[in-house]
Amino acid sequence: MLLFLSLLIFSFLTVACEKEGGAEKAGKKIDKAIESVKEKVDDATK
Repeated sequence: MLLFLSLLIFSFLTVACEKEGGAEKAGKKIDKAIESVKEKVDDATK
């Protein structure tokens, strides 16, 4: 019974972590924008 409950909880947490919320999406957009700026600065300083 304990093993079953452990697997059930683990499954639930795994599925819950896969869903991407608004903060994660915003963070990815910010990361992409920063990378873009870095690339432009690198190109401009060559």
